[in-house]
Amino acid sequence: MPTHARVRADACPGVFATHDAADGPLARVRLPGGAVSAAQLRALADCAQACGDGDLHLTSRGNVQLRGVTRPGLAARLTDAGLLPSPSHERVRNVLASPLSGLHGGLADVRGLASSLDRRLCATPELASLPGRFLFAFDDGRGDVAGEGADVCWRATGPSSGTLLLAGGDIGRRVSLSDAVPVLIDVALEFLRVRGSAWRVAELDDPAWRGTPVPRADVPVPAGMISASAAGVVPRFGQLTADDVRALASFGPAVVTPWKSLVLPDVPADVFERLGFGGEPLGTSACIGRPGCAKSRADVRADAVFRPGLRAHFSGCERRCGRPSQSHVDVVAEAGGYRVDGRWVPFDELKGTL
Repeated sequence: MPTHARVRADACPGVFATHDAADGPLARVRLPGGAVSAAQLRALADCAQACGDGDLHLTSRGNVQLRGVTRPGLAARLTDAGLLPSPSHERVRNVLASPLSGLHGGLADVRGLASSLDRRLCATPELASLPGRFLFAFDDGRGDVAGEGADVCWRATGPSSGTLLLAGGDIGRRVSLSDAVPVLIDVALEFLRVRGSAWRVAELDDPAWRGTPVPRADVPVPAGMISASAAGVVPRFGQLTADDVRALASFGPAVVTPWKSLVLPDVPADVFERLGFGGEPLGTSACIGRPGCAKSRADVRADAVFRPGLRAHFSGCERRCGRPSQSHVDVVAEAGGYRVDGRWVPFDELKGTL
């Protein structure tokens, strides 16, 4: 039986079920494993300009959002670009994969596992009823996405071997790389059979769904040149203009990370000179704040403090939307100032405090 009774409907936004934000409807486009081709990047840039506010907003699950979607045609454009393969499953295609897998580090190459799982997911009618917050993950052994709160995760222990994590706990079940996709699909089907009103695995009482918690790895966000040909691009607040996206597309495919950044797998050494942005790590993040969110008490992005070594998240209210899973300074807007890690600080002292 679930430990929590959900009394309201699952309202995770998608393309057909948008979120009614203060700046207009918000649509979320799932990118399993964060993988997106150059052609799809250009299509997303076109969607942002034709249907939304002109920008793309990266999310903490390696997806993208369009805000202010007040003009028609988004679903048709995404379908044509191969970004909406199954309308019935579009909100449940939540899959993370280690962004640098096969490029730099890691024990196993998990590239391709996310797309393989996505195909099986979309081909299984029952899985369309998964909650929109249910999350799959494939970790190549470095521990980067294993700590991102996935309901079910395969984590590599060697080039072709791995272990099964449920809600971040190792249940002691060893699974080969070749079996990773079908096993994760089977777990999702079993969750549907026992979930009751639960949205997440962590809400189930049954001890069979509990494992030994795996300490999260403090893995830095990929930024700058990662190898001779791979680069990490970190846009401020994970926000990109349509022109920024087209510039990224000129270098080929990309991987959107769970840290509101991108990895470009095959680029020249002067990529950042040509882009003009994104080459430095940014420790500060923020929710959309005012005026985009009616619940926000402040324009947190205007107030956000950036300095080397500072890892902080600015939130407009207690919901703390978009906060990173890594350790950070918690900064929440209140009347006349901010609460910084629980201590109220007047606005005029904020920069000095951080």
